[in-house]
Amino acid sequence: MKRPLGLVGRIFAILLLTVVLEFAVGTLIYERASHLSLQDDEARRLAEHLIIARKLMDEQPAQARRPLAVQLTTDRYDIHWTPASPPPPPLAPELERMRQQIVAWEPSLERSRLWLRLAAPGRVSEINGGLLLSDGSWLYFGMHHSGSKWEFTIGRVGLAIIPVLALLIVGGIMIRRTLAPLRELTQATERIGLSDGVIVEEGGGSDVRDLIRAFNAMQKRIHRLITERTETLAAVGHDLRTPLSRLQLRLEGVPDGEAREAMEGDLAEMGEMIDSLLAFLGGEKNGEPPERTDIAVLLATIADAFQDQGRDAAYDGPDHLEMETRPLSLRRAVGNLVENALHYGQCARLSLSRRGGDVLIRVDDDGPGIPRDQLEEALKPFARLDQARGRNTRGLGLGLAIVAKAVEREGGELLLINRPEGGLRAEIRLRALNS
Repeated sequence: MKRPLGLVGRIFAILLLTVVLEFAVGTLIYERASHLSLQDDEARRLAEHLIIARKLMDEQPAQARRPLAVQLTTDRYDIHWTPASPPPPPLAPELERMRQQIVAWEPSLERSRLWLRLAAPGRVSEINGGLLLSDGSWLYFGMHHSGSKWEFTIGRVGLAIIPVLALLIVGGIMIRRTLAPLRELTQATERIGLSDGVIVEEGGGSDVRDLIRAFNAMQKRIHRLITERTETLAAVGHDLRTPLSRLQLRLEGVPDGEAREAMEGDLAEMGEMIDSLLAFLGGEKNGEPPERTDIAVLLATIADAFQDQGRDAAYDGPDHLEMETRPLSLRRAVGNLVENALHYGQCARLSLSRRGGDVLIRVDDDGPGIPRDQLEEALKPFARLDQARGRNTRGLGLGLAIVAKAVEREGGELLLINRPEGGLRAEIRLRALNS
């Protein structure tokens, strides 16, 4: 799909079109004026040449006129003589003015029944004609221009277009500098919510300054809302964990071991639900800066941690692979995928590989998979696919949504793929152009 022109490109195209049209119209008017003046000059010289040729022809006998016509022929004028001729053709409308000019220079040519015609339609540079001699014979002539006029025109256009190109370059630079604040504004919009503040310095015209001022005010409101929501969620999480902790302490006094174990499971699930909700609703703001991280070591460590718990998890991939990323966020995302794989299957297999400029992190399980028409639905917040996965699930259905959000913050992509041999593959694709 062809990408449309940006604002700078469109303004430059408008500027280019305007200059080209002005140049074309100016050149056309100039060439037209030059052409008219050239006709005046040609009419005078042709009139003089015809008067001389007619006088010499009238003074010579008929048998000497053809050789004389050859002598009178030049590079610009052809002269021919014939004792008789059919009636002259009608005068071409574009030659009426030239004929009047010739007759004005030499009125005696009017009595010679002077006529003109174009050698080819539309080519004023090739003109034929004839005039009647005193004995009733006819003198034919042809006039043509050399190629110097066209070459001169090309050279003149070339010289004239140099300042036009210079003006275009200067105009393009000025437009680019004028729109520089808009480029900074575009870059700032991509960072809203990802850092503490994105204040764009006001610059440019009044309209651009108003836009930047409104943007700065808007992003301050957005950051204030994110901060208030994060602080509110933190306070709610703290307040909810306090009664959960008290309930946990009181469970120690419950004599029924089976009931106590069931209630402890419920309290643990409630704690997990609070953690997942806070992780998902914590806003786009993320205080963890990217840093150089060995992804291979990170994945191997995750697999070892699950193996220490007696669970079937393994890592397959290179020993080292470094790139810029947020290690804690990525560890949490991959850990959620492994936990999900072990929840719905018996094993989890982590793998790491590179494909071009991408780093691929895969977590495969041997569970029931997800129906193809529900793969995208599984990534949505609060999605519950109990029937698709074949067993009851815990939590609020935010696990995959949290992973997708963390991967998106890294500039990557999360894909869910049903494996041909059975089970589900969760694949994280990260750009590693900076590695």
